[in-house]
Amino acid sequence: MIHTGLFDPQSIIQSSGGWALAVVCLIIFVETGLLIGFVLPGDTLLFFTGVLTFSGVIEVPVAVVILAVAVSAVAGDQLGYLIGRRLGPRVFERKAAGLISRATLERTNGFFDRYGPATVTIARFVPVVRTVAPVAAGTASMHYPRFLLFNIVGGIAWPTLLILAGFFLGQIPGVADFVSQYIDLILGGIVVISILSIIVSVIRSRRAGRTDR
Repeated sequence: MIHTGLFDPQSIIQSSGGWALAVVCLIIFVETGLLIGFVLPGDTLLFFTGVLTFSGVIEVPVAVVILAVAVSAVAGDQLGYLIGRRLGPRVFERKAAGLISRATLERTNGFFDRYGPATVTIARFVPVVRTVAPVAAGTASMHYPRFLLFNIVGGIAWPTLLILAGFFLGQIPGVADFVSQYIDLILGGIVVISILSIIVSVIRSRRAGRTDR
């Protein structure tokens, strides 16, 4: 995967010097908290955060890096939820099509209805969707404690998986470049598996309900 300029995660980290971790946290916060954040390279940024933590560019223990990024991710979704509660109807009702539109809100609400609050966790692994989902959850007035729980689960799982992948795979010559090139497909597979497990669970619960009748 070729990145240039602002969207080159490796260059972003390496050029930030001692502020590298703070810059990573800020980008993750913006990507998950503001609707403009969908243009940011969150997945590859986290992967290279792990790679460059191993190589010493980020001079902080990997556990601290994961904790800092997880806090930023959770905080970003909290902001997105708040924006959705306060401004969501006006933001999404402005147009009928496009990323920020009634159609997007309706599709996201459909996922909430079908898969429940686990959508908030699964959305972490899907570019663009992870930016829209917390705002849509707030707009749809999802029960806040439930949203917070699944937000925390996703906010921890997403950076932990990607940063550790970069940290360990970065030790193998050539593997880091290969994974960074196909990371979207890898995460897509994770999402498909997660959704299939939810579907199986829903089917089983419905069958159990019919049996009890």
